[in-house]
Amino acid sequence: MTEAWEVLSAGPPDAARSVLLLPGGANAARSFNLVMAEPALSDVRLVATTLPGMAGAPLTDDVSIPGLARQAAEFAKQHDCSVVVGFSHGATVALEMALSGAFHGPVVLLGISLTPPDESRMFRSVVRASEKVGAWPMALLFRLMPMMAKSAKTPELHKQELIEDFKMNNARDAVRVCVEYLNYIAADTDPAARVAAVSNRVWVVHVEKGGDGGLTAAERATLEAAPNVTLVTIPGAAFLLPDEEPRQVAEVIAAAVADRT
Repeated sequence: MTEAWEVLSAGPPDAARSVLLLPGGANAARSFNLVMAEPALSDVRLVATTLPGMAGAPLTDDVSIPGLARQAAEFAKQHDCSVVVGFSHGATVALEMALSGAFHGPVVLLGISLTPPDESRMFRSVVRASEKVGAWPMALLFRLMPMMAKSAKTPELHKQELIEDFKMNNARDAVRVCVEYLNYIAADTDPAARVAAVSNRVWVVHVEKGGDGGLTAAERATLEAAPNVTLVTIPGAAFLLPDEEPRQVAEVIAAAVADRT
């Protein structure tokens, strides 16, 4: 079983800056392996962890987004991380760290869904169905996820690691976490305005098409006008940003680290 809040680190132990990496739903800490190996981050200490309920990691008492954000902020403090990076579900946790005031440094949000329309319709349907009839729809989704990993534009060894981690997921635990996630992004009518209002520097990273998460036209306009937000659109299509676009993701993280120095 994967450990919740496990520590996977890379880079110089005495580096001037440390970065916390929060993976997406169903992923483990090592989903950031390729990003951690990028030369642009060679002088940065990188600390990746696995969120509770993901990739076989046990649940904690509070797996709501605010609860996970409080736990992640404490984890960041323990590991002296001055920048937080999150992908998908992890990006939502990272954003709540900033919105709640629990974390004041730069935040990089990869493939975040700010509201339900930004999120995959199939994923939303599976979670809501599992909420009503039991975890079997989520279990079916997990059986399909290795096929998605097989088609990912990523090295074969890393692809196999992703498949192994997807297979570790417990459908019942994932339903509990994902229900909390969907309820959270449905509760705020204008999250882009809240992102624009925080004191943190924020990088929002999306692919041009076919990615995890999206932005409505109104959300994009709000973020583009915000002085604290840098909106990065990666050309082409990719679903697993840290796994398929590690170089460009690493360059954005390096920019966030430079902003903090």
